[in-house]
Amino acid sequence: MEGGRGNSDQIVSNAKVPSGDSPYVRAKHAQLVHKDPEAAIVLFWKAINAGDRVDSALKDMAVVMKQLDRSEEAIEAIRSFRFRCSKQSQESLDNVLIDLYKKCGKVEEQIDLLKRKLRKIYQGEIFNGRPTKTARSHGKKFQVSVKQETSRLLGNLGWAYMQKFNFLGAEAVYKKAQMIDPDANKACNLALCLIRQSRFAEAERVLKDVLDGRLPGGDDPKPKRRAEELLAEVRSRWEVPPPLPSPQAELSYLLDLDDDFVKGIERLMGELAPPRSRRLPVFEAISSFRDQLTC
Repeated sequence: MEGGRGNSDQIVSNAKVPSGDSPYVRAKHAQLVHKDPEAAIVLFWKAINAGDRVDSALKDMAVVMKQLDRSEEAIEAIRSFRFRCSKQSQESLDNVLIDLYKKCGKVEEQIDLLKRKLRKIYQGEIFNGRPTKTARSHGKKFQVSVKQETSRLLGNLGWAYMQKFNFLGAEAVYKKAQMIDPDANKACNLALCLIRQSRFAEAERVLKDVLDGRLPGGDDPKPKRRAEELLAEVRSRWEVPPPLPSPQAELSYLLDLDDDFVKGIERLMGELAPPRSRRLPVFEAISSFRDQLTC
């Protein structure tokens, strides 16, 4: 039995762990072969301090810390040591930070970082003028397009706004995301924003698009089941009269987006979205509040 287990460990080692005897390699063995996350963290720290594959060591250590519910510590580690990492690794570190902020409930930090990443896209810093770039997830490389990444980040931004109960802001962001790269999951979130504003007829139309299979991912059981649950909620609350939109609530959303960010998203929409559906009324309204937005 012991011999068979050793062969299995060797297969895992050969497949996922780099060769050698450096602190980083030992950390990966501890993480993936010996399944000892605490020992892995100690060795990842040694790798960082020794300058051994710092980019990977810092990111991998943060992921292991998150698994151990040490997300606050992971955030502090990335903030303190990312200056030692290469320019090419900064985007992946930002992605790890977004997950950590979400795990810790740090909504403001999450929103700020998502906006910065969106700015980098429309300023050409991430894709460098190319339509796609190589991304990595769970050790696998794949191609992601400008549309996919922009829509994904806008979807995350919409979810963050929902955590602040800013459903008007979340609605506008989700609609932008759906114009660029629609999918059933974001449609369900958009419908939830509308339900929370008691706009049941609009929510029902969005949910029917999901249930009728008119959106990518509509055949997936999870969003389809969620759409059915939301539609049941809509029909149970249909008799509640929808309130008029609050000017204060709308202004609160508008003030949460600075002028340059709004202009940048509009420019990006001009490049990515179909011509007839580029602008939303809430973004048109921003022109009336330019002075407040730039304060």
